[in-house]
Amino acid sequence: MTERESMEYDVVIVGAGPAGLSAAIRLKQMAAEDGREIGVCVLEKAAEIGAHILSGAVMDPQALTELIPDWKEKGAPLDTAVTEDKFLFLTTKGARATPGWLLPDCFKNHGNYIVRLGHVTRWLGEQAEALGVDVFPGFAAAEILYDEAGAVRGVITGDMGVARDGSPTDHYQPGMELLARYTIFAEGSRGHLGRQLIEKFRLDAGRDPQSYAIGIKELWEVDPAQSHPGRVVHTAGWPLDADTYGGSFLYHLDEGLVAVGLVVGLDYANPWLSPFEEFQRYKTHPAIRTTFEGGKRIAYGARSLTAGGLLSLPKLCFPGGVLVGCEAGVLNASRIKGSHSAIKTGALAAEAIFEALAAGRAHDELTAYPAAFERSWLHAELNKSRNFKQWFKKGRTVGTLMTGIEQWLLRGNIPWTIHRKKPDHACLQPAAECARIDYPKPDGTLTFDRLSSVFISNTNHDENEPVHLTLKDDTVPVTVNLAKFGGPEARFCPAGVYEFVKTETGEDRLQINAQNCVHCKTCDIKDPTQNIVWVTPQGGEGPVYNGM
Repeated sequence: MTERESMEYDVVIVGAGPAGLSAAIRLKQMAAEDGREIGVCVLEKAAEIGAHILSGAVMDPQALTELIPDWKEKGAPLDTAVTEDKFLFLTTKGARATPGWLLPDCFKNHGNYIVRLGHVTRWLGEQAEALGVDVFPGFAAAEILYDEAGAVRGVITGDMGVARDGSPTDHYQPGMELLARYTIFAEGSRGHLGRQLIEKFRLDAGRDPQSYAIGIKELWEVDPAQSHPGRVVHTAGWPLDADTYGGSFLYHLDEGLVAVGLVVGLDYANPWLSPFEEFQRYKTHPAIRTTFEGGKRIAYGARSLTAGGLLSLPKLCFPGGVLVGCEAGVLNASRIKGSHSAIKTGALAAEAIFEALAAGRAHDELTAYPAAFERSWLHAELNKSRNFKQWFKKGRTVGTLMTGIEQWLLRGNIPWTIHRKKPDHACLQPAAECARIDYPKPDGTLTFDRLSSVFISNTNHDENEPVHLTLKDDTVPVTVNLAKFGGPEARFCPAGVYEFVKTETGEDRLQINAQNCVHCKTCDIKDPTQNIVWVTPQGGEGPVYNGM
């Protein structure tokens, strides 16, 4: 075994998204104000800051304004103010618009901005580095380090140059130990290490099961006649059935760009459903397709969303560390926004850590962080929408009606709380009991296949490295998933990673095309047997999104 090198910091942050970078910025701000030196390191598995970031996104600037009041003067890429809100209910051929006066506040975006969140994240990285934060892209945090008492004391970055069979190649480099007095986990939705921490410390004890969705997105250059900068369009209804949670977004940016996507709740029941194909089908609707006629698709990506809300929120702290942003699950699904909550939780965690460092503490439980969160405007915001996902578990009609009552009629002053018990992976029904869905072939102009989509996501993995999509039991995909559920992994993956093929003897086997993986984490969440476990590949691999 090669001895690992170690580096020590006051704070190590895993993940250079809005939450992690905001935590780093706030720590350095407070250190400068107090005349102290604090060593802060941010690890990012993507090849560059922002390369793995994917979101709609309409951004509420409140948390950013608190963190960096002069963000406009510093050139933050919030350039397209929202000028128009539309909400459509789609049927197979028709579209019914909701009158503006009937829209609840959660669907109103006055004062918000349509952004390319990857560009915002890259700008946050520049602000962090200017303050003296050590930002290391291309280094994936692969393991958690614990001290003798069981507290988190840092992470180990992944080894590089390991062959598929686990042996070292000529390019082998062992990972490095990053030791810290406190470690912030900001990996995003269904983080590889966050999942382990939630299980080890039982952070979800007494909470509702977490609920997730997959968001699939494309970026288009459209005909100038179809460009309406500042327009925000959301839809519900077709192509999803009334029992499947989901909806679409269509955001008009400057320079003739339109971001379009479909969000599908991963609690869907029919194993024949394919979120990717549903999204392609959505673009063919008469009310939608005109936006893209004469245009060109320039980017594609997918990512899971942690959407359970306040009732599914795990405990935010544990000995030696904290969870922030989508790692914790502070997305406000009713507002279709999470970047503002990620920034806010990153800043709140930083303030609790700074106080602890000033007192000479280390590796203990930062209870001041969840206490500050409970006093914050973010907690109040999430509390108003605490029942949102729970109502939609009862179907679109009930969900729409009760969201209207809670958010429009009661203005978020809700006297009841709705709970649920079933996790997303347990919601699939046997394939034989569900209607098969036949999707049309893509036309290559408006609708596309998975492989051409993955190609424009700029995804790359070393084909010789160990497969990072691991199976607890190699027999389960065929004996259970294929036999009972029709092989749903071939459909819920938006990147063509999983396919069932025949062996030379005519038997079925699951083939894993790990090099296609866009790191969306859907397989880790939706696999009905929880047999697939996503682990981090070599640092610097995966998609390279440009402002998604």
